[in-house]
Amino acid sequence: MADHHEEEVLGKAYDARLMRRLLTYLWPYKWHALTSLVLTILSAPLVLTGPPLTKAAIDLFLAPDPSKPPSGFALFLKHLADRCGFGGSAYQGIAFIAIVFLLANIAAFAVQYTQAIVMQMMGQYIMYDLRKEIFARLQKLSVQFYDRNPVGRLMTRLTTDVDALNEMFTAGVIAIFGDLAMIFYIVIWMFEVNWHLALVSFAILPLLAVLTTWFRLGARSSFREVRVRIARINAFLQEHITGMPVVQLFNREEKEMRKFDNINQAHRKANIDTIFY
Repeated sequence: MADHHEEEVLGKAYDARLMRRLLTYLWPYKWHALTSLVLTILSAPLVLTGPPLTKAAIDLFLAPDPSKPPSGFALFLKHLADRCGFGGSAYQGIAFIAIVFLLANIAAFAVQYTQAIVMQMMGQYIMYDLRKEIFARLQKLSVQFYDRNPVGRLMTRLTTDVDALNEMFTAGVIAIFGDLAMIFYIVIWMFEVNWHLALVSFAILPLLAVLTTWFRLGARSSFREVRVRIARINAFLQEHITGMPVVQLFNREEKEMRKFDNINQAHRKANIDTIFY
């Protein structure tokens, strides 16, 4: 027979059916998710204002080229600086660019702060629903189920695993769209500046895709091993803390300490392995 402390066999790393079930918990808070998505997309151009503003400052005020009149974003900034009374000298122009950059950073901070609050609120609501549903399910299971599964492992499901799902909802689902929006803005700007150099920069993408795949496969197995090890620690601690009088009665403190030391070392090793990925 298998040791009841052993974790069950883990399924596929990505299960589309399971993912659809998890996303149903997102539906009651769809307006939180939509608001966060809009704020994430809005924050992308604000975060990326530094390079365009630096380029405009150089082209307009530091090293202007008379043979190349300003156009696009630089021309817009020049008209705006003239309208605000900062177009009289290079010093005033640089000051205007600095003010615009400061305002963009303040706006980016405000948008990202609001987005973080909305996402964290949504995550806490989803965690509340998940834990309530899991506990209701546990109350309906048979006594044999609790004989086969240590309470420590079930506690891991209610705490650590639910927290991991919270990370998925708050820092995963919506963040993907934010990253895609940022990549979109960067690519558009690179082609706007110089499409030849943009194509040269993209030449590294195949190697980057290979390295990303290698990292994903290694990190996935490492973090899943950590999940197994923490479940074993929780199961061991729960059983031995509640059964400590029995351990002391049979004078097994040293033997149980060695068992815990082995489990704890395995957990430490699993976490160290994640560092190399």
